Amino acid sequence: MAATARRLVASSILYLNRMKRVQFQVTLPIASHHSANRLHFSVASPEHSGPLQSGDGSGPCSDKFHKWHNGRGTLHESASIDSSAVVEIGAVVHSKAVVGANVHIGSGTIVGPSVIIGHSTKIGYNVALSNCQVGELCVVHNGVCIGQDGFGFYVDGNGNMIKKPQMLNVIIGAHVEIGANTCIDRGSWRDTIIGDYTKLDNLVQIGHNVVIGKNCMICGQVGIAGSATIGDYVTMGGRVAVRDHVSIVSKVRLAAMSCVTKDILEPGDYGGFPAVPIHKWRRQIVSSRRTPGKSGP
Repeated sequence: MAATARRLVASSILYLNRMKRVQFQVTLPIASHHSANRLHFSVASPEHSGPLQSGDGSGPCSDKFHKWHNGRGTLHESASIDSSAVVEIGAVVHSKAVVGANVHIGSGTIVGPSVIIGHSTKIGYNVALSNCQVGELCVVHNGVCIGQDGFGFYVDGNGNMIKKPQMLNVIIGAHVEIGANTCIDRGSWRDTIIGDYTKLDNLVQIGHNVVIGKNCMICGQVGIAGSATIGDYVTMGGRVAVRDHVSIVSKVRLAAMSCVTKDILEPGDYGGFPAVPIHKWRRQIVSSRRTPGKSGP
């Protein structure tokens, strides 16, 4: 029995040794295969501000991108950034971008090529900036998208929807505040412009080629279609809709859920669908409630 037990133990040890050799021979090629594409995390350690490297040298991990000392974000070597600017970890500043003094860029934000950000502007988390210039002392809240293509298409001879080129930019003035998840499209035949001191609420849609003046107040869920022109000191209540290619003179106030279908040429208060001077809209409401056979609330 003792001899049999010794033989079983010896066989088990031999089997285990063989399995170790087989496992080493199998896993070694797999490790070698993946090592070519593995990031060299050591060069991105907090003690090092050198380039991020990848096996193929492409993308934001190529040797042209570096960790920024102030916030640990990623910066292209051709970008111009003031030493006081903060780029949080996970944010990326692409080639030829310009970032001014005391700018703060939140995690997850992408600053596209040649984007300009003025001094003391605060950019929130997960913001996408492309084809745009943001002025000084602005606040851009989380999830904002600025500079993407506008909604422009035409129907070709075969009845297919074909994209129109969207090649211009967005210009954001100074002291502008842009609420969370607001979208501002780049221009196609003229730049999209937001004037100084204008404030945009959350979930606002600004179409391509729109020009908004200074000191405007645009409340939540407003939609402004392409190529509209809006003067200074204009206030829009929640869910106002503005048709494409219309003009609104300065010092107009629009009641919530109004719809602007034609030019507004005189300052004042407007409301309704279509938007009319506020006293006319109120008369329409009263008249509809007094109509025989209908009972008001």
